[in-house]
Amino acid sequence: MKLLATNLNMPFNADESTIRLLIGADTRLPAECIRNIRIVRRSLDARDKNDIRFIYSAEFEVDDKDHNRYSGRYAKTVSKAPEKPVIAEITGAVPQPAPVVVVGAGPAGLFAAHTLAVRGYKVVLIERGRPIEERRASVDTFWASAKLDPESNVMFGEGGAGAFSDGKLTTRIKDPRAETVVEMLVKFGAPERVAVDAKPHVGTDVLRTVVHNIRTDIEAHGGEVRFSSKLTDIVSEDGAVTAVVVNGEEKLPCCAVVLALGQAARDTCRMLFDRGVEITAKPFAVGVRIEHPQSFINKSQFGKFAGHPRLGAAEYRLTAKTGSRGVYTFCMCPGGFVVASSSNEGEVVTNGMSYSARDAENANSGIIVQVNPSDLGGAAFAGVEFQEKLERAAFRLGGGDYSAPAERVADFLADSDPQPFGAVTPTYRPQAVPRNLKKCLPGTVYRGIKDGITAFGRQLKGFDMGDAVLTAVESRTSSPVRINRLENGEATRLRGLYPVGEGAGYAGGIVSAAVDGIRAAERIIALYRAE
Repeated sequence: MKLLATNLNMPFNADESTIRLLIGADTRLPAECIRNIRIVRRSLDARDKNDIRFIYSAEFEVDDKDHNRYSGRYAKTVSKAPEKPVIAEITGAVPQPAPVVVVGAGPAGLFAAHTLAVRGYKVVLIERGRPIEERRASVDTFWASAKLDPESNVMFGEGGAGAFSDGKLTTRIKDPRAETVVEMLVKFGAPERVAVDAKPHVGTDVLRTVVHNIRTDIEAHGGEVRFSSKLTDIVSEDGAVTAVVVNGEEKLPCCAVVLALGQAARDTCRMLFDRGVEITAKPFAVGVRIEHPQSFINKSQFGKFAGHPRLGAAEYRLTAKTGSRGVYTFCMCPGGFVVASSSNEGEVVTNGMSYSARDAENANSGIIVQVNPSDLGGAAFAGVEFQEKLERAAFRLGGGDYSAPAERVADFLADSDPQPFGAVTPTYRPQAVPRNLKKCLPGTVYRGIKDGITAFGRQLKGFDMGDAVLTAVESRTSSPVRINRLENGEATRLRGLYPVGEGAGYAGGIVSAAVDGIRAAERIIALYRAE
């Protein structure tokens, strides 16, 4: 019989083999009766900095006779291991008449295309950006010399925006497909720890390899992947999509389209809106990136144990209120970098990125303030226009050469003239320049960030240190629009079009976007039979 033991806790520096003893204590089973132990969850409890502990859940097996003999003595933390949910594979009866076109090679698009390809369906994955190898070169060129390629950058290209991030796999969704996504990531090169860590991350360096391996597996199963291939139009008949137009010239017939655009494809969203696809405004958030020394964050969270290799780089997540709206830290990147994430000329956008080791000098996080559609009048693209205005203002304030405006926290809070950077050196490239951020931030956002920093300084002592650096502007935290869809996943006004992922307004990270893509693929599989 397979059992699950939870709340197994031990000092963070204890050997994991001790888990067998903890299970024995909770079950009062002889050690020889406990077999095939497998850690399924590991989280860190650092609330008491003098007694930092790892909390484990572990599955194990016992013979039925031993279970029957000892089960009355089990602790309440021991129970029968849950069965892995089985998702029914429903296949349609109608032969697939034309390929499925998947638009976008971020997590939603890659996992949708992979699901279809391994089931034998004809699938064409189109991506306006470049393959990951070429995309990395384009990004490095931009960071080094401020030469932006509008079609190959941190936002566009194989892997989506997540390929240049911390590669966080934390998700709040309860869909059993989430476990499948993580298992696939491990299969294609992610470290095995991500399957058990409560706050797993891959790191941008490893994630790039994983993305490449998923793409090659799609191709190995007969799927076609096309780069530098931008969706420029859709063709429909009788309310159903029948073809897509690529690069303004090639018409690709299709039986369905999985629309995994990513949130930077504003031009494509506007085209779809013009073609009658229903798009509405949704809440989002904007702000800045803040950088501290990672050593300070480690000390704040781990006390005397800061720097211990078993603990790694410390994280934080902070929330507060500014008036009636929320202000919070977002996408915290331990031991990472603030990266230039522009996808349009004349705009400055920032994001956070960490390598798998998380061993760089600074920690960074977004400090973002909620923006509601009602703040902007509620028009479908009012949020997009708000973002664009903000990004152009940051570009101008930085000097018009993709330098990012940045400011010491002390100067920001005092509303004084910006001084040269101090103990914290900003990591943004091409470069960060001292500027008064009030000149590019809307009043509500500016005040919200001030309120947030002050509140966060009470929650995490020293967060408001004077030499911490704020870099503008963090504007792509989530999509400000939603491409509306029905319960069956199709767009409300166009059959056969399946909007998915972050860009469509239905996900908030790598795992949830991938799950959304898988669901769309399953819905298409339920309609057609692979030929």
